[in-house]
Amino acid sequence: METGGYVYILTNEIKSTLYIGVTSDLRSRIYEHRDHYYPNSFSAKYQLHFCIYYEQFTSIEEAIQREKQIKKWRREKKEVLINRVNPEWRDYWPEIEKW
Repeated sequence: METGGYVYILTNEIKSTLYIGVTSDLRSRIYEHRDHYYPNSFSAKYQLHFCIYYEQFTSIEEAIQREKQIKKWRREKKEVLINRVNPEWRDYWPEIEKW
């Protein structure tokens, strides 16, 4: 059985760093970032817990391919992607948390 997947982008309060991740359970994964479940991780080190972008896919393989694609981009191109759907860079966590 195939499981869907998500690609997501996190940032910190001052929006200085971006993190691109992939998961099959967006709500749980974002919670882990926010809770610093892995205290030595990149996202914990840079306080990356604002989910400002995500895409949903029907398979985890598609999500992984998209994550690899986005990770290769320069920051400017990532910002264009984010701005297209979330120009205020608001945190999607309040919506995701309710899932």
